[in-house]
Amino acid sequence: MQLTQIEFGSLLSYCPRGDSQQIQHSREVRTALKTDGFVSDPLDEDLQIPMSEWVTQTMSRLRSDLPFTSYFNGNAILVPTPSSSLMQRDSLWVPERIAIALVGRGFGLKVVSCLRRTRAVRKAAFSQAEERPRPSEHYETMEVQGSLSPPEEIVLIDDIVTRGATLLGLQIDCMMFFPPRA
Repeated sequence: MQLTQIEFGSLLSYCPRGDSQQIQHSREVRTALKTDGFVSDPLDEDLQIPMSEWVTQTMSRLRSDLPFTSYFNGNAILVPTPSSSLMQRDSLWVPERIAIALVGRGFGLKVVSCLRRTRAVRKAAFSQAEERPRPSEHYETMEVQGSLSPPEEIVLIDDIVTRGATLLGLQIDCMMFFPPRA
């Protein structure tokens, strides 16, 4: 099987290099996202909400203007992506929190946390480009847990995408586990 096209979207972006005030702010937002830290509610600056809720509020507010909201139809199954490390019980899993918040606002049918990392891989954000894990390495270190009937649509949810290798590897994994409907 060969993938010929993958659709993706991103709500936010940040710049890993530079020191302007705007770049520093983008890094602060990245950190808030990675930790699901508290930020000001876009509708009430005096209220602090988790970043995962900020993401869903912002997507709700901009739903008609964002080019990727069509991925989130009422039948979509949202699947959070595992981190590069092996997950510990009760540890913070930001993609799952984002997925749960999105379903809570009608961006999908349900969250299915069915992917797990079987072996840790190098963290892309801290690796030189040539040392980052390739999609094949992500594919080889993932497994689908449990059993599901083939969903109509799967949307992979991640917090930070460096170059997309994790999502490419997971796309291959999901296509193998859930072949496209004829």
